[in-house]
Amino acid sequence: MQTNQLEHQYSSSQFSTERQTCELELYEAESMLLGAVFLEPSVIHDITLKPDYFSQVRNRVLFKAMKSLQSKGKEINPVTLVDELGDGIENVGGLSYITDIACCCPSISGIDHYQKIVLERYRIRKLQESASYFLNDPSIGKAEEFYQVYVDTQELVLEQQGKKGDALYEIIESFYSEPEDLGVPSGFQHLDVMTGGFKPGELIIAAGRPSMGKTALVLNLAMNAALHGSTVDFFSLEMSEKQLYHRLLSRMAQIDASKLQNPYKFCTEDDRKRANEAMNTCYKLPLQIYDQGRQTLDSIRARIQKTRREIEGGSYLVVIDYLQLIPIEGKFDRHDLAIGAITKELKHMAKQYKVPIILLSQLSRAVEQRGDKRPMMSDLRDSGSIEQDADIVMLLYRDEYYNRNTEERVTEINLAKHRNGPVGTVKLNFIKEYSWFCSS
Repeated sequence: MQTNQLEHQYSSSQFSTERQTCELELYEAESMLLGAVFLEPSVIHDITLKPDYFSQVRNRVLFKAMKSLQSKGKEINPVTLVDELGDGIENVGGLSYITDIACCCPSISGIDHYQKIVLERYRIRKLQESASYFLNDPSIGKAEEFYQVYVDTQELVLEQQGKKGDALYEIIESFYSEPEDLGVPSGFQHLDVMTGGFKPGELIIAAGRPSMGKTALVLNLAMNAALHGSTVDFFSLEMSEKQLYHRLLSRMAQIDASKLQNPYKFCTEDDRKRANEAMNTCYKLPLQIYDQGRQTLDSIRARIQKTRREIEGGSYLVVIDYLQLIPIEGKFDRHDLAIGAITKELKHMAKQYKVPIILLSQLSRAVEQRGDKRPMMSDLRDSGSIEQDADIVMLLYRDEYYNRNTEERVTEINLAKHRNGPVGTVKLNFIKEYSWFCSS
């Protein structure tokens, strides 16, 4: 019993000592950063922290005053700082504290190290604060809030200015060696020639009127990517997982999709054999379909983050079907602003997790009012933000849908926008029996 008590006392003492060490380290880091500005005022341009990141109120007030002087173009020294603080000087402990800080830093060489300490401790404080709220009110809502704080704190990084020569060197190097990753392949040669594959960080919009084959196209792209070894997460907000697997099996087993409505009645023994082989192949593909009814941006982000953590730097593709079914959270004055908030967040996810995201979108009925039914970017519903955030916009058109007597049996994929490459039209054959595409 005495041994346990001694162990507990030792453990508590050790924890207390470690905590005091961390607090002293943080106090020194904050003091050194503020002192560095007094020592060399131009250093404030290299400090990318925000005032709230400092743990002590007086340090927040002091740094905020320094930033204010910087924005006004005034010199930063104890005299100008006292003048800037005015009556607020008492909030920082008076002139004596300013003098102490001004004399504490011997060199500016360690500011990057001190910034990292301050930022890391700020992230921990935010997590501790949110965890405390959850423990005092253990509910799903508080748990979601804690998770969101966790996500937000993971995104907090120090801004770093890369060297000018780094990007230029990468460009020169590309002339003499092929890059390791040209992007996630679409499986269609002409489309890959134009896009170079779907690259990490890109938001790709695939849009069309109903019955143009939007879902069939992106499911085709997802399967092709998986067959090439890319991990694929397919978020379906409209069709069920079973319906999508029916389409995959129809294509892979070469079975007419209509037979799969009642395979027991219509499928032959040969169909069943091919279906079993196709299902075995499909099961092994690194393709996962998520068809939960209400999939929010937070739930999509959580899954993307989990997958990216599991495969680290591996090739990865995300498909979302479709934009207008993603639940709108928060209040917006107009619907287009709400849609804009969604596309901005998805573009941010694409960059943060280094993954191309293919997002389906509807087109407005304006298409139907024109003689030429081929869609334009202005036909995107709530188009302003979609056009702005997208790296690639693909507009689908099938002439046979409008003109039954046409001899043109192809689907046009119009790359109406391509931020990093050419625009133009790629034609694909659409095989109705399997709801599938192949190169024309």
